[in-house]
Amino acid sequence: MNQQKITQLVETYCQMGCTSVYAIIETLESGMHVEGTEDLNDKERLTLTHELKAIMSVYQNKES
Repeated sequence: MNQQKITQLVETYCQMGCTSVYAIIETLESGMHVEGTEDLNDKERLTLTHELKAIMSVYQNKES
């Protein structure tokens, strides 16, 4: 697993803002690719999705 690539993508996507990250999560969960994920395998895309969701859960808890 290319954890360095996943970490880099997480950082890049998070800089785009919450709305973009939510859209990226939705796209990945639907089985589609997002720019930068074309070379990730299924396990890496799943890991990326989980990491993004974990980060966004912090923001969801603050909004409540």
